[in-house]
Amino acid sequence: MNEEDPATPRPAFRRVLLKMSGEALLGEREFGLDRGVLERLAADVAEVHRMGVELCLVIGGGNIVRGSTLAAAGVERTSADYMGMLGTVINALAVQSVIERHGIATRVMSAIPMSAVCEPYIRRRALRHLEKGRVVIFAAGTGNPYFTTDTAAALRAAEMNCQLLLKGTQVDGVYDADPKRHPEARRFARLSYLEVLRRDLRVMDASAIALARESRIPIIVFSVQEPGSLPRVLTGRAPHTIIEEAEA
Repeated sequence: MNEEDPATPRPAFRRVLLKMSGEALLGEREFGLDRGVLERLAADVAEVHRMGVELCLVIGGGNIVRGSTLAAAGVERTSADYMGMLGTVINALAVQSVIERHGIATRVMSAIPMSAVCEPYIRRRALRHLEKGRVVIFAAGTGNPYFTTDTAAALRAAEMNCQLLLKGTQVDGVYDADPKRHPEARRFARLSYLEVLRRDLRVMDASAIALARESRIPIIVFSVQEPGSLPRVLTGRAPHTIIEEAEA
């Protein structure tokens, strides 16, 4: 994107949080990290940074280990969830490394202290990093078992005073059926928080939706499959679904 082009739309948000699942980092792989996906994400983050938007990220860990899957396999639930949190730290460090190759300063902050590899999460320090123009990557969820990284994303968005929570997925919004299985599925342009819960659309877990509603943070669901999707959705040029309070 050319910042000097007067025809280029400007983002309406000053500070946003991007939530991406660990599965979104798989690409065509069955496990781990796809280099092409990481490079695409880093390029998008760099472009948004150049637009003057303060950006923080929450990355899931499902491409490495998922707590609920381990629990179903017989691992004690609390231990399984902590293992999942450690997977998010691995992803955060990988994303940090690729973003910094684009010349963008970043910080990884973990809800589980591990000072040898990243900073502990301290709210005021995180806010200061954002004010200094650094991209902040939040790892290890909330630091507590039984809470998903969706809930962690909504929590951090509220704590960071974000104006928008972006949920990057494999499809370009929220549909009334799985569009991969049902080509006739209809994409919603707009939904209320309560509609998402009432229809059980499972965009994010109920705790995350409730927290976003309480904090009055709109959620935009969009596809991260194409290069440039993040800056385009922030300037209203990419298909998406917005979830916010219903109009009175």
